[in-house]
Amino acid sequence: MSSSELAAGSPATTPAASFSPMTHSGRWAEAGLLVLSLALGLGGYALTALNRSGSSPAQLLPIAGVVVVITALVHLWVRRTAPWADPTLLPIAVALNGIGLAMIQRLDLSYERLGEAHGFSVRQAMWTGLGVLLFCLVLLMRDYRLLRRWDRWAMAGGLVFLVLPFVPGLGTEIYGARIWIHVGPMSFQPAELTKVLLAIFFASFLVANRDNLALAGRRILGLNLPRARHLVPLLVVWGVSIAVLVLQRDLGSSLLLFGLFVVTLFVATDRPSWLIIGAALFAPAAWFAATHLTHVQQRFSAWLDAMDPEVYNAPGGSWQLVTGLFGMASGGLLGTGWGQGYPNLVTFANSDFIVASLGEELGLTGTLALLMLYLILVQRGLRTAMHLRDGFGKLLAVGLSFTIALQVFVVVGGVTRLIPLTGLTTPFLAYGGSSLIANWIILALLVRLSDAARRPVTSAPRIIDTAELPSSIRRAVLDAETAETATSAKETASAKETKAEPATGTSSASGPQASQDDQPTTIVKGARP
Repeated sequence: MSSSELAAGSPATTPAASFSPMTHSGRWAEAGLLVLSLALGLGGYALTALNRSGSSPAQLLPIAGVVVVITALVHLWVRRTAPWADPTLLPIAVALNGIGLAMIQRLDLSYERLGEAHGFSVRQAMWTGLGVLLFCLVLLMRDYRLLRRWDRWAMAGGLVFLVLPFVPGLGTEIYGARIWIHVGPMSFQPAELTKVLLAIFFASFLVANRDNLALAGRRILGLNLPRARHLVPLLVVWGVSIAVLVLQRDLGSSLLLFGLFVVTLFVATDRPSWLIIGAALFAPAAWFAATHLTHVQQRFSAWLDAMDPEVYNAPGGSWQLVTGLFGMASGGLLGTGWGQGYPNLVTFANSDFIVASLGEELGLTGTLALLMLYLILVQRGLRTAMHLRDGFGKLLAVGLSFTIALQVFVVVGGVTRLIPLTGLTTPFLAYGGSSLIANWIILALLVRLSDAARRPVTSAPRIIDTAELPSSIRRAVLDAETAETATSAKETASAKETKAEPATGTSSASGPQASQDDQPTTIVKGARP
């Protein structure tokens, strides 16, 4: 199936052709998977204490009780607000969040013993509670198509969040990157929310303009290149991403925003040339940053020459990367076990390098299991996109799923020295309130989208939004409706003229209006092409 069929909702992707109506909602399956998810997180917490002190943690039962109650309430909330949602999405998020909390708590024990700053697990638990609350609030939105009404506000909000770190007294520079804002004792990375807002705007914009963007211009080297005037949206997003790269010196956020737009554009138009053009635009910018921006240059040097003693010992060199690599190597196939390794030797072991920390204590097997959870999460998001009935929902599901996939690839690729380090955090695992909140919002949107995708056809609203149709079909539908309305109006006027007396005149201004009001309308008019 081509990406244009996925975005346009072709007959190949309609519910009747792609899958039979659901006979069960999957909520009991979700409940069973949640039990396994809780066992993974609480098991890691308990095993850490057992391996380090020989006894179970004193507060295990109260903590387990609170976590089980909150998880049960969230499950009941999903059962009420999104009864047909995909049963694997919430359990995967709970498992990843629980494992991340267990590792952050395990690192806190080492930090406390060494007299370093600790208490990160308590703050992460507070951010988790806030993220779960926002997850439940987002599910109050019964129809995700309402987001199309707020697409311009989403764009404005995303851009505002991008420039907040430049506000004097609010933004701050940490380790060469200006991506943080401080509000009292708390710090926040607003770019994490930008990706959610811009994913909504990109989906709405590309649904409305995909016909023009799909038009082919000249054919060069076997590729149908777009027309020059249709490159403007791509150049605007490219300019914003380059501004983020140069001004904030944040390669990760720049790559994420630009990649999100290019991939969504490719899915909407089914033009591989957009991917090539996007790569051609971003590659020179990345090269410029690697050769002229000190912060980015250090990361590229650490990636290319990690084992060079001069690079290893230099400020901002490869010491962190190499230490993480040796930690994962010491974990071997099965790992050292919870609480029995030395992941605290790596700086930012609970945030940027939490994958290396888990790789050391859970081994290659545990790391692959975590990656498999992410793979299932992304696959279920893309499956949701295939089964949705409207272009906006399809593109939004693709954009949100790709956001998670790209973050995981960039983080794991950086830690394993496949690509340079970027500073992005691992979804649900790593320490960081802004990332955790943004990912719980993304999860809520995917749950709402999957609820609409899996809902039986008989209970789905019979509404045709002409803005979602290709231009030729949209023109035919609108012309047919106009002709039908005109015919109905003439028949009504003729009937009234036959019954009316000559003195009353032949004017019948209310005829067409009455005819339109008496007939139920199931077509939502879009813009005429």
